[in-house]
Amino acid sequence: MFYPAVFEQAQTNCIVVTFRDIPEAITQGSNEAEAIDMAQDALITAFDFYFEDRRMIPVPSAPQTKERLIEVPPSVAAKILLLNEMIAQQIKPIDLARCMRVKPQEIQRLMNLSHHTKIDTIHAALSALGKHLEVHVA
Repeated sequence: MFYPAVFEQAQTNCIVVTFRDIPEAITQGSNEAEAIDMAQDALITAFDFYFEDRRMIPVPSAPQTKERLIEVPPSVAAKILLLNEMIAQQIKPIDLARCMRVKPQEIQRLMNLSHHTKIDTIHAALSALGKHLEVHVA
């Protein structure tokens, strides 16, 4: 999952990074490498707010001219897909816990972007929602 970002040179000699799809994610770096690292961090931080508010996270749009793609780690991308599916089906975390026959605390950890979750657990959660996770090499 890659989100298009705009990198703009600011008057303060830093590079400002913004995202059309995730307007809450705004950051800067003193050089290009730092700006890329900060952009990924800003995206994940913004996603945390979506998770807290139980809001659907917009899928990445196609990049426009002069935009660069910032990769979302696969573990975060899988959790985004799970959140969006739960919202689409109007499934609360407690309901998912019941479907999966697990404790609600396990779903809380599953929905925490900073918690390292096995991909098999995310797959099981999506399966409980009638979906399946596919992995492709591009």
